[in-house]
Amino acid sequence: MEQNVPKRRRPHETGPYLEPLRLVIRRALAPLPWWLSEFILFGLKQAWACLFAAIMLGLILLTKLAWQPEWLLHRYDFLFIAALAIQVLFLRFKMESLDEAKVILVYHLTGTVMEIFKVQMGSWAYPEPSVIQIAGVPLFSGFMYASVGSFMARTIRVFDMRFTNYPPIWQTYLLAIAIYINFFSHHYLPDIRYLLFAMTVMVFRRVDIHFTTDRTTLHMPLVVAAFFSSIFLWLAENIGTITGTWIYPTQRAWHMVSFGKLGSWYLLLFVSFVLVTLVVKPRPPATLEQTPDR
Repeated sequence: MEQNVPKRRRPHETGPYLEPLRLVIRRALAPLPWWLSEFILFGLKQAWACLFAAIMLGLILLTKLAWQPEWLLHRYDFLFIAALAIQVLFLRFKMESLDEAKVILVYHLTGTVMEIFKVQMGSWAYPEPSVIQIAGVPLFSGFMYASVGSFMARTIRVFDMRFTNYPPIWQTYLLAIAIYINFFSHHYLPDIRYLLFAMTVMVFRRVDIHFTTDRTTLHMPLVVAAFFSSIFLWLAENIGTITGTWIYPTQRAWHMVSFGKLGSWYLLLFVSFVLVTLVVKPRPPATLEQTPDR
């Protein structure tokens, strides 16, 4: 990962809620060395970008500790209602745009379809009762996929991400479709995930993500960023299983989710990323020279 300080400041996600806070944080970090200040800001902006996912994981943990079987509302149903309310609030306070929400909805639907199929095939199960469910799949589960889409859309905007050497769009669409189909077809046909791993590298091998913390621009290969992101999603899935929110057939007694699921998340990230690019078009760094200051 390399750095360069741009000649002009890139636009940031601003607005009546974030901009005053950003200015306060900048003043508080001013006495620190620039690299430490930028590192802290990177962490804070990542936390802001994954807010939806963090809230959902927090609710999963809290409800597991607090929920009582005799309560009138099932835990899964509460999680669905809470997730829906969070999405509405994100739109109300312009933390997500309507176009981003549409893509997240598509990802929610595609994720739910896959959940229904996987549960019917016995890949995993939801052990608790629920009313708001389809074929044994509580509908809050779709929001877990939606939170990944939300994170991607928000992180592209928050870090003003730009992409160099982006491949032809049709290649990314075909790759995403092939990955999604393989999640279904490998139950009947040979699993081609290793071929798909190779295809992600072939299609995106030259793509660098250029992202801005505050005043410093860094860049990282997109494939490397996807791998690191899949590690965090794998850790999040362990939180889901340790709370019993969903379980795998091999988890009669809890143990860590297999590392093979890390590969599944890696592939699914590319499906999510391609869906997000339907609205948030990948832009090259050269367009910065044409972007007016805010």
